[in-house]
Amino acid sequence: MTIMVIRTFILYIVVIFSVRFMGKRQIGQMQPTELVITILISNIATISLENTDAPLTTGIVPILFLISVEVIMSIITLRYQTFRNLVSGTPQIIIKNGTLDQKKLKALRMSIDDVLEALREINIFDISEVQFAIVETNGKISAYQKAPYRNVTQNDINGIMHNCDPPYIIINDGKLLPKGQYAAGITVKKLEKILKENKTRTQDIFLMTSDRFGNYNIIKKQKGC
Repeated sequence: MTIMVIRTFILYIVVIFSVRFMGKRQIGQMQPTELVITILISNIATISLENTDAPLTTGIVPILFLISVEVIMSIITLRYQTFRNLVSGTPQIIIKNGTLDQKKLKALRMSIDDVLEALREINIFDISEVQFAIVETNGKISAYQKAPYRNVTQNDINGIMHNCDPPYIIINDGKLLPKGQYAAGITVKKLEKILKENKTRTQDIFLMTSDRFGNYNIIKKQKGC
């Protein structure tokens, strides 16, 4: 009995350390690789607890190995956009200007009930009120309402109300995203002008976003990052 308690306590510490090392995401916010690692760790820990005849290292070593793999994967996905898209996927637009993209919904294997339920959770009960909705890489649906249905802002009080999509990502961690650039209507010459005005280069920008009205925001990389 004492041995069982000790094994349980040691595995408890190892699992807590492993989960803590992976970050503070909730289950619903995990990327596919993180969810797989979490499930495998729980199964390995369970087997080690049930099989008291096997050395404790047969459970601890695989857990530490999986955490090492997850750390390496995280570093690679942070550095390489293409690999990140391959492993985690990319956000998918399912509603634009109140129109549901049925083909995209079918490709994602989501039903209209799934979409309506997700919208109701954020107090949206009519698809026609949605200007822009996107399925995130973790499966969560984010929505942006049309101007008449959004909470009143200072711009609205001043009489400035637009039915427009949220800002598009133009530059992500020093890499230009042509898809976002095209969607925002940012031409090559316009981008060059913006960079010149801000006295910066593409590779020196951590994040640049812009809407179709030309309102952009630039966050430069911090030194050492």
